[in-house]
Amino acid sequence: MFTEIFSLVIDTVSSLYLMIILLRFILQISRADFYNPISQFVVKATNPLLIPLRRIVPSIGGIDTASIVLAILFQTLVVVLKMLVLGSGLSNPLFLIAFSSVLVLGLILKIYFWSLIIMIVASWIAPGSGHPALVLINQIVEPLMQPFRKILPPMGGLDLSPILAFLAIQVLEVVVKGLQSQVLSLA
Repeated sequence: MFTEIFSLVIDTVSSLYLMIILLRFILQISRADFYNPISQFVVKATNPLLIPLRRIVPSIGGIDTASIVLAILFQTLVVVLKMLVLGSGLSNPLFLIAFSSVLVLGLILKIYFWSLIIMIVASWIAPGSGHPALVLINQIVEPLMQPFRKILPPMGGLDLSPILAFLAIQVLEVVVKGLQSQVLSLA
């Protein structure tokens, strides 16, 4: 019973912080407003671990690689903790890093999936809302939507391009599940 409770607590807390780390990465690649109060929270929550890591891991091509490295390292730590809690032995470090990388990729896809859902629902309920969370979600999703809007532009005030975006995300999730199976088979 205590093992299950501790595992649940580890999953919940680690997933929230991992999501904040990945939001920091996504906010930077989407060039979102860093003066948004939510962006400021994300920056303050990730700076204690990210600033020292940036001294070691440089940015590559304007991409904050330190954020991704931090996310993978944090996910690896969580996987190791769960393995210890569940009583299984520690695995090969390369396996742990590969497995954690696939899990991080899957979480990035989930963030985009749910951001797209929120954007669609908000466009029906509160179109043109200036709420900081909705503004930030729109800034995150817009770079994702641009290629799909070129393929399927809005017609008569109806934007069907999110259907293509959902399809692409679902295809990528299938690929990630395949990668996860392959990595697990190597363990």
